[in-house]
Amino acid sequence: MHLSRAAVAVVTLLGGVLLPATAAHAANIASNPGFENGLSGWTCSASSGAAAVSSPVHTGSGALTATPAGDDLARCRQTVGVKPSSAYTLSAWVRGNYVFLGATGTGGTDPQTWAAPGATWTKVSTTFTTGPSASTVTVYLNGWYGQGAYAADDVVLDGPGGTTTPVDTAAPTVPGGVSAGSPTSSSLNVTWTASTDDVGVTGYDVLRSGTSTPVTVSGTSYTATGLAANTAYSFQVRARDAAGNTSAYSAAAGGTTSTTTTPPPANITFAPYIDITFPTPSLASVRNATGQKYFTLAFALGDSTGCNPAWGGTIPLNDSRIINDVRALQAAGGQVIVATGGAAGPYLEHVCGTSASLLAAYENVLDTVGTNHLDVDIEASIDVAKVNTALKQLQAERGTTISYTLRIQGQDYGIDPFSVQILQDAAAKGLEVLVNPMLMDFGFTGDWGDALVSAASATLGQMKTIWPGRTDARLRRMLGLTPMIGKNDTGPITTQADARKLLAFAQSNHVGRIGFWSIGRDNGGCPGGTLSPTCSGVAQSAYEFTSVFSAFTG
Repeated sequence: MHLSRAAVAVVTLLGGVLLPATAAHAANIASNPGFENGLSGWTCSASSGAAAVSSPVHTGSGALTATPAGDDLARCRQTVGVKPSSAYTLSAWVRGNYVFLGATGTGGTDPQTWAAPGATWTKVSTTFTTGPSASTVTVYLNGWYGQGAYAADDVVLDGPGGTTTPVDTAAPTVPGGVSAGSPTSSSLNVTWTASTDDVGVTGYDVLRSGTSTPVTVSGTSYTATGLAANTAYSFQVRARDAAGNTSAYSAAAGGTTSTTTTPPPANITFAPYIDITFPTPSLASVRNATGQKYFTLAFALGDSTGCNPAWGGTIPLNDSRIINDVRALQAAGGQVIVATGGAAGPYLEHVCGTSASLLAAYENVLDTVGTNHLDVDIEASIDVAKVNTALKQLQAERGTTISYTLRIQGQDYGIDPFSVQILQDAAAKGLEVLVNPMLMDFGFTGDWGDALVSAASATLGQMKTIWPGRTDARLRRMLGLTPMIGKNDTGPITTQADARKLLAFAQSNHVGRIGFWSIGRDNGGCPGGTLSPTCSGVAQSAYEFTSVFSAFTG
């Protein structure tokens, strides 16, 4: 079609006057802006009671209502695809006291506006420009603390649309079967059944009565520590997913702490290590076979979430197999020492960022197990001041017996220089510890049994310089001895004869404790120098090393 010159002029005029106005009011790119499709496209906070209602509405057949509750501002949000370096106008019609409208993730200055219109529909509006790499923004509406319900309708995001991946708006189901049990005088164990989600549950928030901030955990159990004795508490649990959607909180479940106090430390002079992550042997089975009543459980580490203790970093601290085994031993008059650290991580001493969080982790372990003995096995670098500060407070509050299991540098040198620094800081802080050199995997010449005794004697010499005012007898009572029975990792072999030679040194010097690595290896299932976590690598009868060292009288 061919237009006349006059017609072209009219079109040009229209283009100059009308088209910029049209460009400034692009199609609304918000999804379900009038809530005619319920809350589709919107995600609202769990306690908001958000709903799409038919009255009051500004236009159309629907509008949003939501009510702030406690710390929940009743925020409803949606993520929208946008273009970078582009101008946008965001507006909505609102009612109620203190209604906020804003956007986050703009890549520039995130806007927010608000109004307090009461019962009159009022339009609120703000503008923003996206940053050069912005591809999505999240628009939101929310109320304010204690200001009652608000309503919103006809949300408009005016500007060029972009593309974005579908947003997960479905919340997980509410956790079921919440209970609070296994009481101690300062802890309760909270458990629940897993929630489901269309994408996947990533964690749970546990809210304790009397608090306003929940604790987030990854599994389906949580041990609340630091509680008062003989006191009732209640707990609620909600699930969350990766998109930040949360279920409603469960019904409250109650429990009461016990009236018993922290168990006084038993006088433990012989406690072989047991890798408690292995299902066999059990503590009960070893006791039944040998009469041995004391063991060191290895190792309580940080789980995948960080500063949350788990056996081997993977098995929940309150695992029924382990805890029932410990309870059976305790019922028979036995007790355990809990060891942290070890040859592999993640150490609680690393992943707990402060002395306060590390102290809480230690208390969690001791309360869950029901003991007041802690062994800190250090085979890597740690923040010495942080760890000793936590241990000092633990000991001051509970009277906990604490041992440091440390690396040997050589048969004539004792523990390595970093281990000496750990003990020097402990001494400066007034922390009382048993010094437990690992009599294994160090360079030596001559007879291995003699080398074990030499390394122990050298460690005693170092302790005299760290605690110069203490008597020799007291220092010897502060010394522990922990060999690796049978084949060691780096080649030496601790035979039964070597064990008896070390026992004789312990008896004559009246040291504080003997242990060994490990009870699961104390059998002759793989003679011939084999290195294995389940047998010693030397010809022996079952639990022969346990029998040798159980003769120690302190």
